[in-house]
Amino acid sequence: MGPGADWAYRGPSSILALRSRVYPRFLLPEFCTAGIRAAREPRRKQEAINARLDHRSPLVFDTRELGRRPGALKRVSRSVEAPRDLGNEVIGVPDGTPVELDLRLESVMDGVLVTGTGRATVKGECVRCLEPLERELDADFQEMFTYPDADARVREADAGDDAEDEEDTLFVEDDLFDLEPVLRDAVVLALPMQPVCQDDCPGLCSDCGVRLADDPDHHHDAVDIRWAALQGLAGTVKDGEKDNMGGAEAGVDEKQEK
Repeated sequence: MGPGADWAYRGPSSILALRSRVYPRFLLPEFCTAGIRAAREPRRKQEAINARLDHRSPLVFDTRELGRRPGALKRVSRSVEAPRDLGNEVIGVPDGTPVELDLRLESVMDGVLVTGTGRATVKGECVRCLEPLERELDADFQEMFTYPDADARVREADAGDDAEDEEDTLFVEDDLFDLEPVLRDAVVLALPMQPVCQDDCPGLCSDCGVRLADDPDHHHDAVDIRWAALQGLAGTVKDGEKDNMGGAEAGVDEKQEK
């Protein structure tokens, strides 16, 4: 078993911690953290957002029924509309389409541990042939939402962590938490970085742009570049011969008229 065998995804901060604690920077694929950075901006504003959480928002959840007794559990299923820009430049969940959420809320000493799955239909285009594609996506996640009064204890326990990890801390405010930044991170990580319509998609013809899957026999006669100049010269000679023949025929016609 490798050094990260007992590691499980616990949100973007766990990936960054894994990179710095277990693996050298160059061993963890850059797209893991690049995608997180692209989706992280809403999370950086989490403290300001929490101050004005609206319980009517579909991605805001109430924990009052769960209570604060450690070990208490609650399951929640909810269908919500996808927020804007849920994905990347190539593929994503269209704005307003349904996202099915299945959540497990667990009360722990310092907050609420949320484990769940988001299911949605993603749309995009094949990176090889540029045809539209559509598929079902399951995005799993697990995140800790910390109680404000437990924040001091968490900071003291994590004193050796990066400042970047502190920015990723999410909070329960007035018994509410916002799942949107967690959902965004999970979707970005679950999306394919190079989506294709089919695994063996041949792409487009490099000469004319024809979609090769529509015409498997499509091809162009290969020209040896070493003879390309001679072919051009041959074409010029042929054109000259045609011009000469045309001039000779015109001269014959003039003589006949005389």
